[in-house]
Amino acid sequence: MRTGHNPTALIAEDEPLLAAALKAELARAWPELDLVATVGDGASAVAQALQCKPDVLFFDIRMPGLSGLDAAAELADAWDSAALGAPFPALVFVTAYDQYAMAAFDAQAIDYLLKPLQAPRLQMTVAKLQQTLANRTQPALDFEATLSQLRGLMSAAPQLAMPQLKLIQASVGTSIRMVPVADVVYFEAADKYVRVLTASHEYLIRTPLKELVPQLDRSLFWQIHRGTVVNSSGIDSVTRDEVGKLSVSLRGRPERLPVSRLYVHLFKAM
Repeated sequence: MRTGHNPTALIAEDEPLLAAALKAELARAWPELDLVATVGDGASAVAQALQCKPDVLFFDIRMPGLSGLDAAAELADAWDSAALGAPFPALVFVTAYDQYAMAAFDAQAIDYLLKPLQAPRLQMTVAKLQQTLANRTQPALDFEATLSQLRGLMSAAPQLAMPQLKLIQASVGTSIRMVPVADVVYFEAADKYVRVLTASHEYLIRTPLKELVPQLDRSLFWQIHRGTVVNSSGIDSVTRDEVGKLSVSLRGRPERLPVSRLYVHLFKAM
């Protein structure tokens, strides 16, 4: 929180009635809090947060386009505390009852609110947020802790016992091409498809990346961005640019693929 200013917040919630209820309850529980924006989707949440630089974010987990978790991850990747003149906001996720999600939030020490909102629970969250904002003495360390929490949440999706994928079945015209997974250099989410790229070919499949990842060998296929998974055995080099962003070059491919802040830890030698 900036010295001399009331704390500020942004609400990202796609259901107008729930957004209004949260706004009303916050006004009662935390009168000093200034609500700087209310948005209804993840992409707008990222854009408005970068513009308004709030102290607190209330992100609904399920929103159109980017989920609340994906929006938080994208915002973390774009956040530059020095340029923005503000530390990364404190995060609270809003979710319908889900025992697994609650356990994941608890494990990562990220606060959450359940729908429908309960005033006593919100008051506890407000007290926790006030303490967090008052105790911010090392924003860089706080940010690293938030990145670690988000990494934990993103990798905590319940994994069913799924057989490891050996072949990708990709439609090519009127035929189906059988592509060995070992030949794939990287996978990239693209609208309603996933691009499957080998050293010499590109295929499109309809299986969402989130469904594909649990079927891949995690020791070999590394997620380096929300929409990118690379075959680590095909990594040729990792470089850092003048502002500290990492990118990956892959053998047999001309592209340079950006590495999200959430996954920089994969390249510790850097």
